Amino acid sequence: MKNSITEIAGLITRSFEENFEKILMEKKDISEFVIEIKKTLDHVGVILTKEVLEMLDSLVKSDSRRKQNWHVHEKAVPNTLATIFGEVHYRRTYYKHKSEKEYRHLSDELVGIDSYDKMDISLKSKLIEEAIDTPYARSGRKAAEAIEISSQSVMNAIRELGPVKSSEVKILRAKETPKILYIEADEDHAALQTGGCAEPKLVYLHEGRKQVGKDRFRLQNVRYFGGMYKESEELWNEVANYIDQAYDYDQIEKIYLSGDGARWIKAGAAIVNKSIFVLDRYHLNKAVKSAGAHLENAEREIWKAIRRRDKKYLKVVFETILDATETEAKAETVKEAKAYILNHWENLKHHYSDDYSGCSAEGHISHIYSDRLSSRPLGWSREGVDQMARLRVFKANGGNIYDLALKKKQERIRETKTIELDLKVCRKKMQKASGETIGNLPALNSGKRTQLALALRAFRGI
Repeated sequence: MKNSITEIAGLITRSFEENFEKILMEKKDISEFVIEIKKTLDHVGVILTKEVLEMLDSLVKSDSRRKQNWHVHEKAVPNTLATIFGEVHYRRTYYKHKSEKEYRHLSDELVGIDSYDKMDISLKSKLIEEAIDTPYARSGRKAAEAIEISSQSVMNAIRELGPVKSSEVKILRAKETPKILYIEADEDHAALQTGGCAEPKLVYLHEGRKQVGKDRFRLQNVRYFGGMYKESEELWNEVANYIDQAYDYDQIEKIYLSGDGARWIKAGAAIVNKSIFVLDRYHLNKAVKSAGAHLENAEREIWKAIRRRDKKYLKVVFETILDATETEAKAETVKEAKAYILNHWENLKHHYSDDYSGCSAEGHISHIYSDRLSSRPLGWSREGVDQMARLRVFKANGGNIYDLALKKKQERIRETKTIELDLKVCRKKMQKASGETIGNLPALNSGKRTQLALALRAFRGI
């Protein structure tokens, strides 16, 4: 440890002096100073991580409890662990159980390093965080500048994390339950490597819109749900369970559920109690345009019938449009639009209710999903679409990737630890090592009252 601390002190001192001199003599920008210092600190991180791993190996090797069941099979076995600082090359001991045919790196296991692990969980988390917003290859470059990380390694980190449930983000109980809640739903279309496309679903729930600018609104207390679901019932049960946990259901008077009229969205109205389906304005507007854009004033008359809730007049308008439509193909489009609007006739009246706040599902699909899944010419697997959709939902809900990855890893390795160290003995050894190291530092023994010396004396208790 003494050599490591001395090396670190020398590294930091040289880096500071050299880069400070460049600022003065070469008029360098402060950002260049920051970048160079970061490189030095990353190097320091590599040194300290190596030191910790090898010190832990030493403690395990000398521990009396270890000696009862495990004997040394091979000394100083090399390993490399990729971290956010860079690659850490260290050595540890390989043990064999005295009565069973087991071989293990006990010191690695104590700090969560599996035999197949080549990457620290903090680096994996950073890779995943970057991959949520950028392609795998680019996320590898951004997460670890000093290490070359392949797209496959990034994907492996995501696969290891597994599908992320919406319940992974803690549900907070609302202080007050509003009388009206709003649910909006839509799906994206992501191209698959095998051809065709996957359709990840997105549902989000909120308490209404609040104006935050001239033409800007913010949804209040939003919660997102999404991914690939074989049965939409599973998704809607998640939504219903969330409402149950976050609100007092008895205080809710109604829930507006908006979407494009797809069967899976309408199914939500049957599962989520007190919900009323409303055909969203975006898809209604598309239907009106496809029916009447080719004829002057046709769109206006369709909207007039909808606003007046005059179904009889709407049918007259469509018959007039069809009579004036010349091509069979266009007439078929008009008929489809007519059927779409009439099939949702009862769901249109809510557009003009004072307490209905509209639907912004198309924009949310773009922001939550399309920016990553479908806006670029990428080829996904169904598993990849599901995981990425769930990760983006997790992030939108305020989830922390590192906390989740650490939790899942601890769950996997909880039952695999094979040794408990004698902490009293370990603590004494560490205190002795720290005291000897600090006591032998030149900055402490020079007699000068520098800031470094004062800090070290305070640490040693002088």
